[in-house]
Amino acid sequence: MFPLYPEIKPYKRHRLKVDELHELCLDESGDVDGIPVLFVHDGPGSGCAFDSRRFFDPEKYRIVLFDQRGCGRSTPHGETTDNTLQHLIGDMEKIRSFLEIDRWLLFGGAWGSTLSLAYAETNPNQVLAMVLRSVFLARKKDVHWIYQDGASNIFPDHWVDYRHPIPASEHEDLVEAYHKRVNGVDELAKMAASKAWSLWEAQCASLHPNQDLLKHYANPHRAMARARLATHYFVNNCFLADDQLIDATDRIRDIPGIIVHGRFDMVSPLENAYTLHKAWLSSQLYIVREAGHAATEPTLIDALIRATRDMAQRFEADFQ
Repeated sequence: MFPLYPEIKPYKRHRLKVDELHELCLDESGDVDGIPVLFVHDGPGSGCAFDSRRFFDPEKYRIVLFDQRGCGRSTPHGETTDNTLQHLIGDMEKIRSFLEIDRWLLFGGAWGSTLSLAYAETNPNQVLAMVLRSVFLARKKDVHWIYQDGASNIFPDHWVDYRHPIPASEHEDLVEAYHKRVNGVDELAKMAASKAWSLWEAQCASLHPNQDLLKHYANPHRAMARARLATHYFVNNCFLADDQLIDATDRIRDIPGIIVHGRFDMVSPLENAYTLHKAWLSSQLYIVREAGHAATEPTLIDALIRATRDMAQRFEADFQ
């Protein structure tokens, strides 16, 4: 199996002011003249990690990482004001213009696949290709599966911990109940709810227990942003019509894509990727056995490295 590429450091870092409130953190690594690729991180509310750039051959790719509004090193941290899907799409275009990139490859996992699809369907002429992992179509039933009724039947033990901060009287709409608590005035209640929310997804994300992933998700700073932004997006239906991403696939019919999805993804079930593949005729779907949702799964890493190698072979002649 292919491992991640060796760790590298960025050759340039930027702070990009995208409006009066929000400032994004982004960096570039790899070959300045290579194939431009934008790493679109998961969430909502996560951020890039030190290994995010390690899915790409640094001798062939110009690797661009950015933390979305309110995420990671972007400021203000955890901010939901002026933070919608449409704002994020606009930010990606501002980054592309700022870096003087004509067209780029999008690499998005989970929520990052949602945002990548929405961007590509809005700006198809700016997208060379896409590599999408653990596809999340952001339909009401997708949010319901993971946060209300679905994965709860697979992980009933962890579900108890997830529901614990919420009174029984509010169990019929857990996303709304969490949204209320992580935006409340009681700091202890906010932190307890944020940690429970974040750890629930982490418990569901890997086929095998992953203590490093749990520790990452339990970090109070990250958990607060993840819970605030995720619930903000989900109570607003991710600022999408329910089947919008599938209904608009005709706009990306000429964009090549590779979809990588774990057979046992319990956060975003395989039906998401299969439905997208059937609608997006220029895509290839690779179902990975012995894999769940998280990009840390060795079998998913292998499949994603193979995908970026394939894309490099396809496009490197255009960037020599």
